[in-house]
Amino acid sequence: MFELIRSAVVADARRPLSIPVPCSNVRRLVVAEVDAPDYDELDRWSNRIARMLLRLGGGPGVVVATAGLPRLERAVTRWAIAKIGATVVQSTCVEPRHGAGVGVTIRARRSELTDQVRWLVLDDRSTLAGYLTGSDAPITDDELGVVRRAG
Repeated sequence: MFELIRSAVVADARRPLSIPVPCSNVRRLVVAEVDAPDYDELDRWSNRIARMLLRLGGGPGVVVATAGLPRLERAVTRWAIAKIGATVVQSTCVEPRHGAGVGVTIRARRSELTDQVRWLVLDDRSTLAGYLTGSDAPITDDELGVVRRAG
């Protein structure tokens, strides 16, 4: 199911990439299909996840756990957590002693984890629906509840 989120994010990322590759003394042009999101796509992806975490109770000063995430999803989730001013705890078995009130995981790992954390399950249908309908605009101070001091 999470592949649906990934395919939504990388739909436009399939562009040819030209890389000069030396072959003997002759330089040849190699065209490779790129199947990875670019910086802007990752940024928009992390904005969507950040908003989902805010709705679960994440935000500045909150500890957010991650458990069992694939490499790309883990990187984007950590970026989202940083955007909302939260602290990440990566764990194989999250217990309340870590202080996490919110967490991000996948269905295959959810049953191993405590119910005392509000989990965002990335490959869950409701998460996918929220992801696809959520805004990918940058997170604002208003969303974070940040009060700016006049300086």
